[in-house]
Amino acid sequence: MSELMITTPQGEMPAYVARPAGDGPWPAVIVIHDIIGMTTDQKNHADWLASEGYLAVAPNLFYWGGKIKCVRSFFSQLTAREGRSFDDIEATRNWLLKQEDCTKKMGVIGFCMGGAFALLLAAPNRGFSAAAPNYGQIPKDPDNFFAGACPIVGSFGGKDGSLRGAAAQLKAALTINKVPHDIKEYPDAGHGFLNNHVRSEVPVLLRVMLKMMGGGYHKISADDARHRISDFFGIHLKS
Repeated sequence: MSELMITTPQGEMPAYVARPAGDGPWPAVIVIHDIIGMTTDQKNHADWLASEGYLAVAPNLFYWGGKIKCVRSFFSQLTAREGRSFDDIEATRNWLLKQEDCTKKMGVIGFCMGGAFALLLAAPNRGFSAAAPNYGQIPKDPDNFFAGACPIVGSFGGKDGSLRGAAAQLKAALTINKVPHDIKEYPDAGHGFLNNHVRSEVPVLLRVMLKMMGGGYHKISADDARHRISDFFGIHLKS
């Protein structure tokens, strides 16, 4: 496990890299953080993916400015489907493509805001072979957007009022477009159920909001989701 800088069109971006044990090459996975930014939890997800046999890279997409400024920019980029964060993720992908211990086959996983990015990065021109969006906002035109998309394994919380019906809508769009998928809604989980954050790294206001939404880490659902993601990535990234 190591931290390094990845050169992007806008400057040097910090990233956490987790490599599997033994000799490569391995398929790669880019880990996109939630609204909190680079945290211990994001690094733990990269470590978990490395233990599953993936070269995992977790870029700090908030490196260039204050958190509030970056979050506002994130949401405007999600609407536009382009911008600085997409460029930074592409720079991360290009860095991976240059690594001798990478098979060049690549997946992307994201959480919350990062889950929305993971869904947009499933588009056919983005260069990913599988995507794992977790409680991410789906595009407003899903039936059209997901034509030709890469395989998607998505996880949502049934108690997440901010994404009510999203899992069913995504599943329907992927079925219409014949995109291989595994979409599941966990009835006992809320928003952020896969993120086991260190309490001190979560702003107080956000902790209050998550509690009001019935969100937060839910181990039983998280364990099952990780198992599904591992199986799905194994089929589409390791074969």
